[in-house]
Amino acid sequence: MSTPGPRVLKVEHASGGGLATDEAGHDLALVYAEAAPKLWRALYGYTGGRRHLAEDVVSEAFARAIEHQGAIRRPVPWIYRTAFRIASRELQREKRTPPPQPDRVPGLDPADVAELLGALATLSRNQRAAVLLHDEEGFTTFEVARMLGVSAATVRVHLHRARARLRDLLGGEEGDDD
Repeated sequence: MSTPGPRVLKVEHASGGGLATDEAGHDLALVYAEAAPKLWRALYGYTGGRRHLAEDVVSEAFARAIEHQGAIRRPVPWIYRTAFRIASRELQREKRTPPPQPDRVPGLDPADVAELLGALATLSRNQRAAVLLHDEEGFTTFEVARMLGVSAATVRVHLHRARARLRDLLGGEEGDDD
């Protein structure tokens, strides 16, 4: 009886999803460890500072990933797309304005992010998602387009309009980075 050799993991660059794969599929525990904090941060901004909603959405997205693990080729973009769709549905169902103050988060003073979250709340959901995914999380316009289910050109339009609006509200440099 021979003992199996060490399991070899292949870790791809974050733009490829920050995945760890082996011959059995994706290691969602590793994907969770690498992607969940960034996803939570993006969802916190997207939901207008609703901490508990962001936490629930991250959990639900990863639970769905576990259910569909065998069918997912690139888990990080799939999980982000799923999470933003869940969050969008929850926000549509609530149809309420963001809380006057963001939920408390350990190590984060709500007053420090209130102005930014208020400015983000003035954007459309797609503009907000595009800015958070592209500018904050570092995804390319093509990756954001796949996550949102729109074309890369549409993402660039959302980015341009969102950045212009945020500059008007928050002040900042003239011109786009893209």
